[in-house]
Amino acid sequence: MACVGGGSGIGRAAVGAFLAAGAGVAVLDLDPAKCAAIDALGAEVVVVRGDARSPTDNGRLVAAALDAFGHLDTAATFVGVFDLYARLADLPADRFDDAFDEVFGLNVKSVLTTARAVLPALRETRGSLLVTLSSSSFYPGRGGALYVASKFALRGVVAQLAHEEAPLVRVNGVAPGGTLGTDLRGAASLGQADERLDDRPGRREQLEARTPLQVALGPADHAGAYVYLASDAARGVTGEIIRSDGGLGAR
Repeated sequence: MACVGGGSGIGRAAVGAFLAAGAGVAVLDLDPAKCAAIDALGAEVVVVRGDARSPTDNGRLVAAALDAFGHLDTAATFVGVFDLYARLADLPADRFDDAFDEVFGLNVKSVLTTARAVLPALRETRGSLLVTLSSSSFYPGRGGALYVASKFALRGVVAQLAHEEAPLVRVNGVAPGGTLGTDLRGAASLGQADERLDDRPGRREQLEARTPLQVALGPADHAGAYVYLASDAARGVTGEIIRSDGGLGAR
């Protein structure tokens, strides 16, 4: 399988879960330290350092997966950038265009770029494409205007690609809620690149308080959803999104 953005957080947990299930995994990540850590996992992992927004780098990932494992039956995307709850009215006029391009480029365009690269190989294996969304794909207030809009857009990506690619490729998503232990950061175009959402004081208590199940989930809590959607147990499932968010929809 192929994981885009599998170097940390939910992506890293999913890589571990797929390895535990017996899969060989090719990982694309931009950070050299994260690439080195993934590479150390062993022979069943192939690492490609590159940018999820690059058609060339996504093509290199597919080639690496095919070269190492002979086929590609699953691809999953985990790349994203936050906007630290920035309201539309508060976005500086001279930064808006760059901020829009950064947030939508990473959160939406990169997914479509990956899809274009992996779909030919997935059609050959009647495989599965998995997209990481967010609770922000369903509810306002779980980010700012750019982030929430980009995550709502991914619901359209899942629905439309599932429609276009049936019956050869299943396309599904996982929508994690707020998650501890990730490297999700603010947008560089807004001067937020050094701010990690995970570093905010009281985050665990905030997550527990706002979820009906009163849980603060970590990356490993979401990983099983990806394994399920990629498996034959989900062979009748496409165009669906698993909400792994502590039960926000039960409020």
